[in-house]
Formats: sequence, C-alpha cells, structure tokens
Amino acid sequence: MTNVGFVGAGRMGAPMVRRLVEAGHEVRALGRSVEKRRAVSELGAQPVTDLADVGADADVVIVCVFTDEQVQQVCLESVLLSTMRSGASLVIHTTGSPRTAQTIAAVASGQEIGVVDAPVSGGPHDIAAGHVTLFVSGANDAVERVRPVLASYGDPILHVGPIGTGQGVKLINNTLFAAQIGLLHEAVRLGDRLGIDEPRLLEAIGHGSAASRVASIVGARGSVSAFIEMVGEFVGKDVAVVRKTAAELGSELGLLDDVINAGFQG
Repeated sequence: MTNVGFVGAGRMGAPMVRRLVEAGHEVRALGRSVEKRRAVSELGAQPVTDLADVGADADVVIVCVFTDEQVQQVCLESVLLSTMRSGASLVIHTTGSPRTAQTIAAVASGQEIGVVDAPVSGGPHDIAAGHVTLFVSGANDAVERVRPVLASYGDPILHVGPIGTGQGVKLINNTLFAAQIGLLHEAVRLGDRLGIDEPRLLEAIGHGSAASRVASIVGARGSVSAFIEMVGEFVGKDVAVVRKTAAELGSELGLLDDVINAGFQG
C-alpha cells in the first residue's frame, strides 16, 4: 500500500482517485468545499481541506489540475512541497509548459523529492478502464518509484526522456491532433461543394486510405463542427501552450499552425 496525496479530483482526477483506492492505496484528496469533500468520500478517499494535509506523510503526491498556471500555484506558490518528506515523489498530470515541470523539479531536488511529469492522452473513460496513455518523463529512479502507483490507471506508461519531455510529447501530440481536425474541417468543406453529406463522408473516410484514429473519433460524432465544440476548450489550451513554448525557442509551428487555424478559426 502506498500513501497517495491527490490534488485535482475533478473530471480527469476523480476516476484516477477511484482506481487508486480500488488498487489498495491509501488516498487523501483535496476538497475545499463541502460538495467536493463529499465527492472525494464517495470515491473512497479521505477528503482534506488543505494542501499541507495532502503532502504530509505522502509517499506520492499527484497533481491533476486544469492549467499550467494552477500547477505553478499548487507546486511553487503554496506549502505543498515544504510539507512533503524527503524521498517522496511528485507526479504532474496536467498538460503544460516543459519549463514549469523543469522548474518544479529543480526546486524539489533541494528536498530530495523526485518529480515526474506524466501528461495524459485519453479521457475519463480510459482512466476508468485502466488504460489511459501516460507520457512520462523524469529521472529513471523517479519514474520507477511511481510506476506501480501510475499502473493503477495508466497503460501504457511510456517513459520518453528527462523531465519536461513528457510535456513536450503531449504538446506535439495535441498539436498534431488539432491539425488533423483542421484537415478534416477542410475536407468537409470540399465535400460540401461536391454535394457530399458530411456524416456519410466521414464514415466513408474511415474505411479508406485516409482513415486515421482522429477521423474515426470525429466520424463517430457525425460532424467536425460538433467535435470541435466538444474538445475546443481542451485542445485550444494545449495549442496555446505549444505556441508559447515554440516562441520561447525562437520558433513557430509553421504549416501546423495554418492547418490548426483552418479548423479552430475557420
């Protein structure tokens, strides 16, 4: 049994907490309101009201909040790290800047806390089923220490390199995802000019040489616009981060940006 502290038991975090509890881990999860503490209890975890209680005596603390800014607030601007014991591990599931993960790791190293960034590819249903993809990065020993905990809901767990590279892989993955949606948007516009019904076009593409995982997912919704409406907030957040990251490197997304704009601004 591992003592796990958890921050962010929401849409993505809740099924993680439930899987951790079902795997036999002792889980304490942050719940600042009565409603959120009740939800944590229903997941089988112990609700706590303060970040200090999340970190105290935890072997592993998992952070699964929505934005990179929230990660910084939790990990760099609060008492969390200072309450964690030497030898404990911090896992960051939130998709954000590689630099944020690297900064947190540098600060945590002074307390001998291992940091692993492990952004998620998949949705709550994948987590609940125990087969969500994790792009994991960090030192080998840090990754191996948390692997048994992550295995409660992650499969595959892909160690892609040193700290920050997990975020990089996730950002590239979501950039390509957004670009493929943009391509499908343009394909549907062409189909409309050719008099082809959109749901039938998407279904047919799924059986042709242009088939892809993204085309299948979008096709199941029957409309590119409906799919963009469903995922736009999440994908847009990650694309904004990768644009900022590229700019910091003196680069840009090039053709990928043009295709993304075709779908999300067209």
